[in-house]
Amino acid sequence: MTIKLNVDGVPHSVDADPSTPLLWVLRDHLNLTGVKFGCGMALCGSCTVLMNGAAIRSCAMPLSAVGEREITTIQNDQDPIIGKLQKAWVDEDVSQCGYCQPGQIMSAAGLLKSNAKPSDEEIIAAMRGNICRCGAYNRIKSAIKKVVAEA
Repeated sequence: MTIKLNVDGVPHSVDADPSTPLLWVLRDHLNLTGVKFGCGMALCGSCTVLMNGAAIRSCAMPLSAVGEREITTIQNDQDPIIGKLQKAWVDEDVSQCGYCQPGQIMSAAGLLKSNAKPSDEEIIAAMRGNICRCGAYNRIKSAIKKVVAEA
């Protein structure tokens, strides 16, 4: 079945089963491999993308549920919030292994799109569902706060 998607501001038509998780369409059909597979159960956050500006777990989102909503991935080089977060991640030396970082950045972007001046508690709550095996949580929070302070 051919399904139309809007990903990173670009229209796409993909031939995929409507029950296919968005994650696999992004990675396998559109070659957007910045979106990572972690647990496959929407528990770790590695697969986080934005749907109409809100953070979602793409591994648990069937293609049929996306419809005409705008999907934004870590590979969107036109989104100013994602760009600021990526710069802050480098400035704050956040990444260690780096595997979870695309999902971390996308969760942070979803937060900042809905709340430009989050408190520490709001940052912690928004990022709670993203697991970092390296334990870079304090640097992640510092990077988000850096973007907030520069806004």
